[in-house]
Amino acid sequence: MARNVYGLDLGSYEIKVYDKKKDTIWKEKNVIAIANKKEVFAVGDEAYEMFEKAPANIQVVFPMKDGVISRFNDMQYLLQGLLKKDRGFARGAEYVIAVPTDVTEVEKKAFFDLVIHSTARAKEVNIVERGIADAVGLNLDVQNTKGLFIVNLGGDTTELSILAGGGIVLNRLIKVGGATFDNAVAQLVRYNHDFLIGKVTSEILRKRFGVFSEDNSASLTVAGRDLITGVPQQREISISLVRAAIKDPLEECIHCIHSLLDRTPPEVRKAVYRNGIFLTGGLANLPGLEVYMEEMTGIRVRTAIDPDICAVTGLKQIIQSKELRKLAYSMLDENYRWMR
Repeated sequence: MARNVYGLDLGSYEIKVYDKKKDTIWKEKNVIAIANKKEVFAVGDEAYEMFEKAPANIQVVFPMKDGVISRFNDMQYLLQGLLKKDRGFARGAEYVIAVPTDVTEVEKKAFFDLVIHSTARAKEVNIVERGIADAVGLNLDVQNTKGLFIVNLGGDTTELSILAGGGIVLNRLIKVGGATFDNAVAQLVRYNHDFLIGKVTSEILRKRFGVFSEDNSASLTVAGRDLITGVPQQREISISLVRAAIKDPLEECIHCIHSLLDRTPPEVRKAVYRNGIFLTGGLANLPGLEVYMEEMTGIRVRTAIDPDICAVTGLKQIIQSKELRKLAYSMLDENYRWMR
């Protein structure tokens, strides 16, 4: 019987998985709840429901940080916990994992080791650069293009990738993501109103108001704690305050896009201006972001249909196509012999 193949996109806040045998894509929160500092209490979506609500003896942990695995043992527990959640994972399967490009080879190998040493007992593990997986998921001609610019806006980081001829010409991972925007919103609300709101509430405000809208007088009533009286209250937060909070992180993204374009070879840059910029990742759904980036860069900007699962959709196509399979590589190759 032919062994199954899985595609894994391990984001800072969500794990996306493609199952070839079932031909399905599913996702779950990349979080683990630990009781009394030693016992795994819950994983995935169940653990995330406890975020900012858990009692003192339960620690809610995100094993990924800045796009890479920061707590390897916790990440292993999480993956093993998800394998047991009636997902039907078959032992001895093959895995194809999307990884950031602009990280060290040791950090890349952590993704490889995570699956190889898990209870999945993987038969084979291959790596795909996330920028390439995104481009394939966008149905772009990766192997023959003269220049593509992919901007993957994730939970912790934004990955900028310029592709040409089936490979990555330039890549940069910047530490600006959904969490950066949410923290900025929470800090400005605290500074302006002496009002404390949590990450989940900040995320609701960011998703609700976005970058642009016709109604600049809108507001949203949210729950939090008055820092002067210490009493839980509800306050109205204006759209203008949220926009002011996310301005600096957005400007940093635009600055990095211009910086990468300045370093791009002329022929590739010319093709990028012709083909445009493509937005992927969960943050790409931010209302008005496409319009804002187009105005700030002077380049046409388009967003993937399902940006949050674009990379894992690319992995699906790579797994299914013999022609595209050569875009994946193994860390058991001779080039990685020194890591074994």
